[in-house]
Amino acid sequence: MTRPKLQIRDLTLRDGQQSLFATRMKQETINRLLPYYEDARFHIMEVWGGAVPDSVMRYLDESPWQRLRTFSEAMDSKSDHPKALLSALSRGRNLFGYVPYPDSVLEGFYKEAIANGLNVMRIFDALNDIDNVKESIRLINRLGGIADGAVCYTVDPKPEAPAKPEGFFGKLKAMFGSREEGPTPIFTDEYFVSKAKQMEALGAKIITLKDMAGLVNPLRAASIISALKREVKVPVDFHTHCTPGYGLASSLMAIINGVDILDTNIWWFGGGSAAPAIELIWIFCQRMGVEVEVNMEAVGRIRTGLLEARKELAQFDLNKDNMPRPFDPLTDKLPPEVLALFDSAIEFAKAKDEAALLDACHKIEAYFGFPKPNELVKTAEVPGGMYSNMVAQLKQLQSEDLLEDAMRLIPMVRRDAGLIPLVTPTSQIVGSQAVLVALDRKNGKPDYTNKSNQFISLVKGEYGKTPVAIDPAFREKITGNPEEKPYDVSAYRKPENPELPELGGRKLASNTEEYLLLELLPSVANGFLRKRRKEEFEAEESVKAPAAEEVPAETAEPITGPVIAAPMSGRVVSINVKPGQEVKPGDTVLVYEAMKMENDIESEISGIVKRVLVSVDDQVATDTPLIEFEN
Repeated sequence: MTRPKLQIRDLTLRDGQQSLFATRMKQETINRLLPYYEDARFHIMEVWGGAVPDSVMRYLDESPWQRLRTFSEAMDSKSDHPKALLSALSRGRNLFGYVPYPDSVLEGFYKEAIANGLNVMRIFDALNDIDNVKESIRLINRLGGIADGAVCYTVDPKPEAPAKPEGFFGKLKAMFGSREEGPTPIFTDEYFVSKAKQMEALGAKIITLKDMAGLVNPLRAASIISALKREVKVPVDFHTHCTPGYGLASSLMAIINGVDILDTNIWWFGGGSAAPAIELIWIFCQRMGVEVEVNMEAVGRIRTGLLEARKELAQFDLNKDNMPRPFDPLTDKLPPEVLALFDSAIEFAKAKDEAALLDACHKIEAYFGFPKPNELVKTAEVPGGMYSNMVAQLKQLQSEDLLEDAMRLIPMVRRDAGLIPLVTPTSQIVGSQAVLVALDRKNGKPDYTNKSNQFISLVKGEYGKTPVAIDPAFREKITGNPEEKPYDVSAYRKPENPELPELGGRKLASNTEEYLLLELLPSVANGFLRKRRKEEFEAEESVKAPAAEEVPAETAEPITGPVIAAPMSGRVVSINVKPGQEVKPGDTVLVYEAMKMENDIESEISGIVKRVLVSVDDQVATDTPLIEFEN
């Protein structure tokens, strides 16, 4: 097969570990692996962005900026000849957060990221709204980076489901329907190509078809990739996941149809809900005579280190007892019948025999021990992470029995909100809202009685233009106003950077990069930075004075009046009342964050606040008393 070398974007240390292990890889583990990466010759390494800035602070108590600097030093990314280009994933106007930010925040953040060694910024918008990415593309190019414009793949929702399902998979199909009839499709090949051409015209130096849910089936991958190769002049990248069983076959189709760059993971971090393993891609390319621009001997050394890293992540590994079998494509000889599966898959791909291609690829993955396709995700057509978040949310609400109802509501919520693609953050917003509607119905309340703040903002228009216009009557029902109200840059208020008198008067953020964390992720950064200042204060005080005597804790006053309790576990974001304040039904007394969505807690009674039982940034469990009223 005659075609240029296939370049690889390695996702292992960002999207790979995020997809399989909830972004829990510690810096010390990364430090052990980085020396092996130095001569691997990956074209690009995705190492930052996505969930990394949030998760490393929230769960690992580590600095995201220090993580980027460590990568940059190892890969010499600021030199004229880096060992690999370092990339990050940005949600355009939303950056790494869940709300839109003004241009000043975008510029400050991108400037700091490039100064710390970032080369490529993959920019996408959850609504595929070009207005939300154009400023990021412009800024990245102006600041000396490489703008990678990502078009988010999604599918048209299925028609309403039949009423009476039969059998487990029959029930899934009944829940989510079929496409035999329905409105005119929105998400055609022309739709995706149009978005790509607009990004290229704005200055994107790479175009990525970003399939975050793994829903691009092989024939669709062939048609879209070939169309992109015809219509755009910059390199085309393909990003997918293996969750519903399409990833390996669709990646093969992308190679055959001329994709320039393919996103992969290394063996122990590949397959399942992650991107395909590079080792399987390499075998396909060897059988087709396609040169892969990577040092597979170095990949083998990384693979050895990754096995130990995966064992360390066992508590987050859903397949820790069913890992793939060890394999080195350079030294291990495959049985003839397995090699025949690779050859058959190639022939089926060239013949566009999708069913036979998928069957061959599934047999290959089964031979090596990779997870089977997730039929629920395949049938429901939602990202795996969205599904797992909904399960976790219902578990916290002790309403696991509502999962099927909530899943069935996703197409309705998605249509109501303008037929939005399901990608972070919109997937979380839609999933969370589907859960809330299911709870409304269970409690005999009208749909959308309970709404997350992010869903209100989405319907209002603050996240951008939806693919289909939202019904003004629905917008009025959700927001109180039928008119669309785009994000108002002038309404943005920079977060305070207070002095902390209890910690010697230190500023919460001590420098520019810390203040940027406050701007992007105020809730989690607040707690993270307070710990840093407390450590500095305590270190200083320990030198000044001997340890103070331990003071006995005061006995807590018992709760005797009516209370407002937490409906699910989460973190207190803000408190809107104080002792002695009169509260009426419907008043918002507190805002808390659960599953990364902010929710208002409204009072259902009239009364005088006796005590506020929590503080900002407190983590609270389900049913934790929050506010006590006078009797």
